[in-house]
Amino acid sequence: MASFHIENFGCRATQADGAALERQFIDRGLQRASSMRDAQIVVLNTCTVTQGADKDARATIRRLQRENPGCRILVTGCYAQRAPEELAALPGVTWVVGNSHKHQAAQIVTADTGFVPVSALDGRSEPNILVGDIFAHTELLAAPVFDAANERTRPNLKVQDGCDNRCSFCVIPYVRGQSRSLPMERVIREVQALVEAGYREVVISGINLGRWGRDLPASIQHSALSIQPPAHPHVPRSAGLGLATSYQPQATFRERRSTNDQRLIDLIRAILEQTPLEKLRISSVEPMDWTDELIDLMATSPRVAKHAHVPMQSASDAVLRRMHRKYRPWHYREKILRIRAAMPTAAIGADVMVGFPGESEAEFAETRRMVEELPFTYLHVFTYSPRPGTPAADRNDQIPVRVARERNRILRELAAQKQAAFRQSLVGTVVNAITLHAADDRFTEALTDHYLKMRVVGKLQPNRWIQAYVDRGEEGVLVAHEPSAGQQTEVTRKVNSSQEED
Repeated sequence: MASFHIENFGCRATQADGAALERQFIDRGLQRASSMRDAQIVVLNTCTVTQGADKDARATIRRLQRENPGCRILVTGCYAQRAPEELAALPGVTWVVGNSHKHQAAQIVTADTGFVPVSALDGRSEPNILVGDIFAHTELLAAPVFDAANERTRPNLKVQDGCDNRCSFCVIPYVRGQSRSLPMERVIREVQALVEAGYREVVISGINLGRWGRDLPASIQHSALSIQPPAHPHVPRSAGLGLATSYQPQATFRERRSTNDQRLIDLIRAILEQTPLEKLRISSVEPMDWTDELIDLMATSPRVAKHAHVPMQSASDAVLRRMHRKYRPWHYREKILRIRAAMPTAAIGADVMVGFPGESEAEFAETRRMVEELPFTYLHVFTYSPRPGTPAADRNDQIPVRVARERNRILRELAAQKQAAFRQSLVGTVVNAITLHAADDRFTEALTDHYLKMRVVGKLQPNRWIQAYVDRGEEGVLVAHEPSAGQQTEVTRKVNSSQEED
């Protein structure tokens, strides 16, 4: 039995693809190896969002040649889709399979007749390249991703792939194709299977998660006039409509057909209604998709994590226009303030890019000022990296590396200050957290509902939702203990008193 190992690079979507590939390889009878060094077949599932990501993939191929020269290497993912011939030219690479044909990777490596190319980029026959038109690609690989550190607690499920936006700096639409959604019934099945396997929190993610459902075909909806169907998570459901199996729609419902009527909010409601999942966490959602309806549901449901990640990129109107982003700084500000008003203690994060072509000191200052003013609790700060084929890469006003790095440092320091202040604001409160694993005999690692790392006094069982009293904040972590009844009552009294004053 051949052994394989899949090495994933980059974002959650790439990791999700890798999880789906692993499921396919095992289904075809291959055995998972513990490391690249021990595998007969190594799959490198690449990223290409930055020059550094490309460099990491090439370095891994060279290292494999030294450490495991007898293995066969299949390179797939975004880098493979963007520059297949570049990868195929590297010593040791057996196959290059783009995202367009990634779903056939297991079939390719197990085929008795060997690799047969389906297409070539320039008409030449390349015996080890399989790349097609990504915009004709309709497949969506989906399988839960299990973070090794949190393997029994927080699986990640990709429910959307691709992107229909055309940000001037981004290569992702050209390597992942058009927006595609995992059908609702499939999402429900996957989540239900995870719950039945013992998982208590699931993260849903996508390349452009807020666009989930827009590409799905017309669906049948029932508009309620007075009676609502049962929505208890333990009631058996019939396929498709989410109604109890014994329930028959009466005259109080009218059926209507509509096109592209499904939205992310519908998916979230369906997960909450049709599964007993204890906690649902929503990954990054673009500003224009944070509707009041979504914010209100997150704020009012105890089963949705109080955690909003809202990409910003820049707070300069001129820079956002050059980026071809679809919102303006004032729109963004309104969304963040709306989220904070609805959820006073929520974690709120953003992606911010520095060094975009033409970014002046004044434009960077606008971004720094908005970061200072808005109630962020963390930031992901990126330095612009030109990607071949994107409009921004062709601009002649590229920012010097030293300038971009200095701007990156400034925002990272500001982000660290904001996160420290957020941790400090939770001292003396009781927060919800899920236990991960025992760090030693004194502490158990946990993750709060706000996405903060926590060390809880005592050796606790993993995969438990607990309430923890925050004693103090340390460098990058909260220190807490399970509260006594008296502490819980006192904290509740303080919270109620504060709300009455407001």
